[in-house]
Amino acid sequence: MSTIDIPAAPKRASFPSFWSIGALLIALIVVLPILSVIWIAFFPSENIWPHLISTTLPRYLKNTLVLMVSVGGIAAIVGTGTAWMIVRYQFFGARWLEWLLLLPLAIPAYVGAYALVDFLEYAGPVQTGLREMFGWRNSRDYWFPEIRSVGAAILVLSASLFPYVYLIARAAFREQSSSGEEVARSLGAGAFARFFRIGLPMARPAIAAGTAIVMMETVNDFGTVDYFSVQTLTTGIFSVWLESNNAGGAAQIASTVLLLVVLLVTLEKLSRRRSRFFSLGRSHRGMHKTVLVGWRSVVAFLACTVPFAIGFVLPASVILNHALDNADRWHDPALLSALLNTLTVAGIAALVTVSLGLFMVYGVRLSDRALPRLLMPVTSIGYAAPGAVLAVGILIPLAMLDHALADGLEALTGRDFGLMLTGSSFALILAYCVRFFAIAQGAADAAMGRVSPSLPMAARSLGRTKGQVLGAVYLPLIRASVLSSLLLVFVDCVKELPATLLLRPFNYDTLATRVHDQASLENLGDAAPAAILVIFVGLCAVALLARSSR
Repeated sequence: MSTIDIPAAPKRASFPSFWSIGALLIALIVVLPILSVIWIAFFPSENIWPHLISTTLPRYLKNTLVLMVSVGGIAAIVGTGTAWMIVRYQFFGARWLEWLLLLPLAIPAYVGAYALVDFLEYAGPVQTGLREMFGWRNSRDYWFPEIRSVGAAILVLSASLFPYVYLIARAAFREQSSSGEEVARSLGAGAFARFFRIGLPMARPAIAAGTAIVMMETVNDFGTVDYFSVQTLTTGIFSVWLESNNAGGAAQIASTVLLLVVLLVTLEKLSRRRSRFFSLGRSHRGMHKTVLVGWRSVVAFLACTVPFAIGFVLPASVILNHALDNADRWHDPALLSALLNTLTVAGIAALVTVSLGLFMVYGVRLSDRALPRLLMPVTSIGYAAPGAVLAVGILIPLAMLDHALADGLEALTGRDFGLMLTGSSFALILAYCVRFFAIAQGAADAAMGRVSPSLPMAARSLGRTKGQVLGAVYLPLIRASVLSSLLLVFVDCVKELPATLLLRPFNYDTLATRVHDQASLENLGDAAPAAILVIFVGLCAVALLARSSR
């Protein structure tokens, strides 16, 4: 008996859905500024690469590497040490310090720089008090370390950024079981041996991730290094672009920053590629805290209090003192205008970023295409790219498009509409969206991953469309995560300085740029009210972070 092979029906070519196309377009919008920087760097209108290599680039690179390594190392030591003491030991004030150590995140590093200089400069309270105490008449009678220096920049950045390591390391130490430490203790291992042989190796991946974030934030910083007159790659972008009017040279320096960030992320991933630590669920027991008394309790208290004092108490006190002494500046129309501008651009950027992140994650989950899934992780590169780099990648091609659009509209209507994209806050909002898209995307992806697949499947079986499933099923269940990411993106937009300085329209101030402009003129009295508002917004985010990490 013979069998007849019936050919299978040819598969119909399926067109990408609306959600797939939307997710792909969003991914391209986020990635395009990075590609733009690389393209302009390789094909500049005026190639000054040889001049940069022979003159300023080595100095920019050296200072940037010194800052990255120094700040990353100090933040890793302070963040890991304080996290270990908070998780493993019980001492005076530990319950409060567990949350107080997060507060330096509310102080932008550039605000800490202004406060430190005001506190330690010649006319500041420290040197004034020393002169009065010892009878010194002027600076020639005594020696005092230089305030505007690389060392001071390292101190300020470390004090501002170490909570990134502390937060991640604390979570890693909490997840460790007490069994291993009890075995080590029974074998005679002391406190330091247990830390270096058990606790630290198991938490190393988390510490490496936190340190990488700190180093990337160090590369992104402009306000601190500019105020301390430290020439880095970021200040080089400003100098070559704004002072030398050479966009190609700025793009070439920006591409160097990008390469540095990519190398940093790659090294961080390679360093923990072979590190695998597992905790057996049945034998996992929470860590029993060791009670410290006497001088040990005092040492632990001071070790955790000093970073908090330098990172939060000192800058907040100095800025608050200036804000109270200059209460009339709170009614300054320029401050109110900067506040309104900040709320507008940060609010719009946060709403757009979170909406796009939600749309993209949902579209990728619905898509059966490989390209959107491959592009989604790439969109997180915007968070690693410094704001100055994104500004270069956005403003130059956007200006060309804006001029072409203005010329086309004038040819069609006879009216000159001006520059509608770069002449407004559009470019600034776009930079915020690209810079902080990873926050919104990560929050949406994690939240949707916790929703049981049976719920949207049931809704679809009842005739609901994909859009209705998103609105009726997903959004109510992930609302808390969406609101949290909305607040975090908003706060980061308020604090962002480099991209804002480069992309803001003419005569357009935000709170961050007002603080920078007034402090650069040594007018901390006018800068203080805006700085207080920035700190207040940061405290809201820290409160949310503390609540979510309980």
